Amino acid sequence: YKLPDIVMPVYNASSWLDECLQAILEQDFTGSMELSVFDDASTDDSREVVEGWRDRLEARGMSVVISSHNSAQPRGVGYAKNKAIAQSRGQYLCFQDADDVMLPQRVRLQFEASVLHPDSLIGCKVQRVPEGSTERYTRWINTITQEQLTTQVYTSHGPTVVMPTWFCSRDCFLKVGAFDEGGKGVPEDLLFFYQSLRQGLGVHRVDQCLLVYRYHEKAATHSVTEETIWKMRVDFLQERVLSQWEHFTIWNAGKQGRKLYRSLSLINQKKVKALCDVDENKIHKGFYTYEESKERPKPKIPVLHYKDASAPFIICVKLDMTGGVLEENLNSLQLKEGIDYYHFN
Repeated sequence: YKLPDIVMPVYNASSWLDECLQAILEQDFTGSMELSVFDDASTDDSREVVEGWRDRLEARGMSVVISSHNSAQPRGVGYAKNKAIAQSRGQYLCFQDADDVMLPQRVRLQFEASVLHPDSLIGCKVQRVPEGSTERYTRWINTITQEQLTTQVYTSHGPTVVMPTWFCSRDCFLKVGAFDEGGKGVPEDLLFFYQSLRQGLGVHRVDQCLLVYRYHEKAATHSVTEETIWKMRVDFLQERVLSQWEHFTIWNAGKQGRKLYRSLSLINQKKVKALCDVDENKIHKGFYTYEESKERPKPKIPVLHYKDASAPFIICVKLDMTGGVLEENLNSLQLKEGIDYYHFN
């Protein structure tokens, strides 16, 4: 079955579903499609709402598969996605969150991109609603370059193509393996994204807005703690980048830079030649002493002006927060992202 499958986990999404399903009905993709919905023990009438759309969707030539489980508690979004995928049969998977709205060209354009980039996770640009929520994050999603989709995977923003925009072949999905089913508090999308990079999959974005991406307080994202994400990011950075480097400089002698240093393994702490900064006060102190260290004497890391520091760098300064100054400083040193430096924040 060459058909694309729209994979949709549902949990108490009754108020968004009509708009979401109407948009699926309006896709301009001309081939056949399948909609696979798995209801994760909703307590509202989500299941009935989806059933109510079955006839219209089937009349458009879509096959519709809907199932659910009846335990008292939801099993989580990873579980629901795996179930929705397992019961579907299409050769391509188009991930859709029940509270988002796809634009009419989404399936067609991502399907075409997936055929051209068979071993890649395909994303797209998004429109965030309500307008202005998560402004920096949304700008990042929509403006990083195709190259940065693979270099900026260590930042706190998470996957460089956002999960509700994912589209890939079933073969890609099977290569990576299923979503983590740990449930609440587990960033199953980030784990899957990291695993796809480990498996050698590429990342590609259709440079058109194909999804209205809704921000609201009930979203599952909010259940994951920052500490969980921080630890996963540090480990992934150590595995993919720092293990290849003999030494490096942490760009930021403030709180975030020092926290990164303390979070590293002993082997990687020893590779840190210096912390660097633009803040004269920090540079004037001359060094950072790692007080909590078990080592004697306690490690003292030099603090330098960035112009006196040597590449490669891990940048711990937030992107898009210095009015372009950080970006200008990086350019002045003629460094190449992905070789001379990686962004971590």
